[in-house]
Amino acid sequence: MPMAAVDNRIPPGAQHTEVAPSYDHLAALEAESIHIMREVVAEFERPVLLFSGGKDSIIMLRLAEKAFFPAKIPFPLMHVDTGHNFPEVMDYRDRRVAELNARLVVASVEDAIAQGLVTDPTGPRASRNQIQTVPLLHAIQQHKFDAVFGGARRDEEKARAKERVFSFRDEFGQWDPKNQRPELWSLFNGRHRKGEHIRVFPISNWTEVDVWQYIAREQLELPTIYFAHEREVFRRDGMVMAVTPVTPAQAGEEVFRTIVRYRTVGDMTCTAAVESEADTVGKIIEEVATSRITERGATRADDRASESAMEDRKREGYF
Repeated sequence: MPMAAVDNRIPPGAQHTEVAPSYDHLAALEAESIHIMREVVAEFERPVLLFSGGKDSIIMLRLAEKAFFPAKIPFPLMHVDTGHNFPEVMDYRDRRVAELNARLVVASVEDAIAQGLVTDPTGPRASRNQIQTVPLLHAIQQHKFDAVFGGARRDEEKARAKERVFSFRDEFGQWDPKNQRPELWSLFNGRHRKGEHIRVFPISNWTEVDVWQYIAREQLELPTIYFAHEREVFRRDGMVMAVTPVTPAQAGEEVFRTIVRYRTVGDMTCTAAVESEADTVGKIIEEVATSRITERGATRADDRASESAMEDRKREGYF
């Protein structure tokens, strides 16, 4: 299928210098994901795609472009903005939305705090990441979205491994992992009543390596923080945290400069970097392929709270 021209600029110092090998398995993954997206658009009235500017949502956006080319993407994009996101990622998000002439819905955590819907956490380890659920559910209800595309993958975390591709949410936005619909022979059940909705995960069967191989194949631009760069950091709870206005070093935490990159991006207060010199997509693929720790397990402080931390939040409506 011919594709419309896409801006594939690569950030300086993060060039695709390697000749990308042929990844035949990606064709099957891509076809499955595009099929799922088309099924949703055919079956639901008001779908929306979560787009944060992170690598998984970038893949989702590319798949949506391909699924509906040459037409415009037939649904809006939504970002749950904590107000504590990395500036490089926000700049990328806004640029891609403008390039695609897409509609962006922002579910703002800061607005939810101002309206008294949630309380802003305080303390040296406080994070707004854990209060994203309320503005997310509020935006879904306000805009009457009945299907919400997310970029979650089963290899990320134990709770996400329990998900179906079509994940039913009740009228309160909650998920019951013990009462999920079967998906035999890739048959998806999207039935829901008014006020209920379905979370849809088209790249559920992808792995982190698949994601990076697809980025290589498609020559996709990414926020620069995914590639090795020098940054002022400190160590906290075994993780490398960037020094930012919302994550200052505490007493006893030594600040130093080193070469790092981010495997996943999110709220600055709970997202750690990894020490790495991988400054190209090819080097990142090699690094990820040999890693024995999932990206969230290595770099998300909120997922370390307990074995059931993610599942507890998902039950309440989080992605």
